[in-house]
Amino acid sequence: KPQIRHLAIMTVDPEKLAKFYEQVFEMERIPRAGAGGSKAIYMTDGYITLALLHNRADGRPSGLNHFGFHVADQDEISERLTKAGVAVPAKRPADRAFAETRAHDPDGNNFDLSVRGYEG
Repeated sequence: KPQIRHLAIMTVDPEKLAKFYEQVFEMERIPRAGAGGSKAIYMTDGYITLALLHNRADGRPSGLNHFGFHVADQDEISERLTKAGVAVPAKRPADRAFAETRAHDPDGNNFDLSVRGYEG
């Protein structure tokens, strides 16, 4: 069955978002040979590739609704988010079967956080 392995976010500051995802979620940059003058940064958690694409601010594109991280410890991630200067994750409504909380990155991109996971 096909699986999502790549997400892309348009941003006016790829470096700022890359540092956020390194600091909070321990994602690593993927070296890109021959990227030319592109400011795009590619990152991975070992499974998903996250592309941070340079938005030249010549019109805001339709954005990503949200994506999700499976985490071991909500409190630890909340602390990292606070240190990164963004709001503490908010609890999701009880009728949401998967994610327990939702937060956002410095550009306002929403992501869910789940200790239970996303399977089933």
